[in-house]
Amino acid sequence: MTTAEANERLIRDLKAVVNDAEELMKATAGQAGEAVGRVRARLGAALESAKENFGDLGEQASGTLKATDRCIRDHPYETVGVAFGVGLLIGLLVRGK
Repeated sequence: MTTAEANERLIRDLKAVVNDAEELMKATAGQAGEAVGRVRARLGAALESAKENFGDLGEQASGTLKATDRCIRDHPYETVGVAFGVGLLIGLLVRGK
């Protein structure tokens, strides 16, 4: 699975959670009680915040992925060199313990 696919799946899963929470809010609309009211208010505020952030998250992830892809395509040998260096460093650190 590529990073883009993983990000898309994460966004899809988060949207499903928001939809489920909205359904829960609708299902408990007739419930009375102070505690239920407080929980519903907090859940409603969290849902609104999540909806606002979804758009920003999707745009940021898309922009970041495109910039990373462009950079890797523009500098393939440097990318391989950096990946090799990081792998070598991690290998040395793991071996030293």
